[in-house]
Amino acid sequence: MKSALYKLHIAVFLWGFTGVFGRLISLNEGLLVWYRMLFTVVSLFLILVFSRKLILLPLNVSLKLIGIGSLIAIHWVLFYGSIKYSNVSIALTCLSTSGLLTAFIEPLLTKKRLNLAEIGLGLMGILGIWLIYHFNQNFKTGMLIGLASALLSVIFSVLNKKTVTNFDAGTVMFYELSGGWIILSILLPIYLYYFPSSHLFPSVTEIGWLIILSWVCTILAFGLSLQALKHISVFTQNLILNLEPVYGILIAFAIYHENKNLSSGFYWGFGIIIATVIIQMLRLLKKKKVTA
Repeated sequence: MKSALYKLHIAVFLWGFTGVFGRLISLNEGLLVWYRMLFTVVSLFLILVFSRKLILLPLNVSLKLIGIGSLIAIHWVLFYGSIKYSNVSIALTCLSTSGLLTAFIEPLLTKKRLNLAEIGLGLMGILGIWLIYHFNQNFKTGMLIGLASALLSVIFSVLNKKTVTNFDAGTVMFYELSGGWIILSILLPIYLYYFPSSHLFPSVTEIGWLIILSWVCTILAFGLSLQALKHISVFTQNLILNLEPVYGILIAFAIYHENKNLSSGFYWGFGIIIATVIIQMLRLLKKKKVTA
């Protein structure tokens, strides 16, 4: 059990670096995600072929996974776009609202009943976002893009949960990211027309960052989380995943000193959002003890 928890914490910590790499790489956010997905898909394909784990899925399932993968691709483009228009801390704070947005979105996509307590926590989270927005007007574009990114992350998480339960996780990941890369490849020329990039190809150094982003922050982190999930509950995993924005923001503070450019409103707003996440975690823990 301890080994599984360590692996999951390492995975979450590695995911915290994705925002940092987004700032290190000067490519347009659309190109950044295109290269990240390309490197990841090629690497996954080789891993699955050599390990003989690549499975041909039914057409209807494949189409669903391609659709979910396209949401992942757009989510990543918006996330890195949020970093480009604001900074890593703002983008990750917006991403931390995903759990709160789920309270509003999941009942719309599933038959789950509205939970008034979760709605209340969601409204608290909106207050936190408003404080950050109100006192950091220079980052408002990045915040709006970041919230759109968080919304998409909720939608694909809910759809993913309904689709992938009966299939190998590595194969599902390959189909989703391949589908997302194909859709992004089709949309990229239009995207670059409206949001042109100063250059189309990464530098040698940026290729190195992209490989690390692909192998370490995507494939390795995902693999560690899957290994951990074999020994811990989904509930425990979801609690630990809430630490990703915290790790990411602390890393951004340490590397880029972004705390010097943020007003007190950011800390009040971020504090409220983290408080809602903690309250929700405590609610779930209490509920788990009651049902145990």
